[in-house]
Amino acid sequence: MRKGFGKLFLAGVLTLSAFQGADAQLVEGRRGSDDVKIGVAGYSYREFDLEKTCQMLEDMGVKYLSIKDWWLPLDATKEQMDELKKVCASHGVDGYTLGPIYMHSEAEVDRAFAYAGRYGVPFFIGVPDYELIDYTIKKVKDTGIKVAIHTHGPDGAAFPDIYKIVELVKDPSLGVGACLDLGHCVRMGQNVAQILVDYKDWIYDLHIKDETAATPAGQTWEMGRGVIDFVPIAQALRQSGYKGVVSVEFEKNGSNPNPGVSESVGYFRGILDASR
Repeated sequence: MRKGFGKLFLAGVLTLSAFQGADAQLVEGRRGSDDVKIGVAGYSYREFDLEKTCQMLEDMGVKYLSIKDWWLPLDATKEQMDELKKVCASHGVDGYTLGPIYMHSEAEVDRAFAYAGRYGVPFFIGVPDYELIDYTIKKVKDTGIKVAIHTHGPDGAAFPDIYKIVELVKDPSLGVGACLDLGHCVRMGQNVAQILVDYKDWIYDLHIKDETAATPAGQTWEMGRGVIDFVPIAQALRQSGYKGVVSVEFEKNGSNPNPGVSESVGYFRGILDASR
């Protein structure tokens, strides 16, 4: 044995023994992120087929996906829908809702509700023209299927924020509420955490992302790199008792979204764990 080696070996053994005898820092009970259904908005994987998308979600442990019509056309049969569900289920993924579906006529509203009815969801993400709100409310009453209107922010599209939905629908019990895009809220200069609490009865679905700026010029960014403080958002989700899915929507890097989605999901899980 080389001179000095025995002393080094003994020191290593003593150090290891001391480490093994120390109290380990272990997770006790549920993680904070277990309290939230984390999903992904289908638009994030717009350049990928469903099988590949579900495989990537499975790899990061994400169990919820909103289904876009490029994977499931609006005229899809019940058999095609069942096949899509099998693909999702084989990766432990729940295609939990459909849309966004844009509706510019009563016929298109009818088609969207029939599509959601064949698929079997309690709500779908839809964007009716303003003059179709009353007809959409009637269809909700007739079918029992609710509509979550996607908010679009300051870029001139319909329904820039939840306030426009409230203005036109007036009553949250009518079954027409919001798929609230938190990134667009921030781009509108709005307090996301306060909206989550104050309008909890209106919110059926959430899209979450970070932004490069809290102005109309802001663009999607990996969560944790942008300007949004997600700690009060996590606290507001708990305070409001929100039970729906929080779906990461990552418009950036359409040809290679997975690194950004994975980073965002991991960051959000960490925020939820640390702020429980």
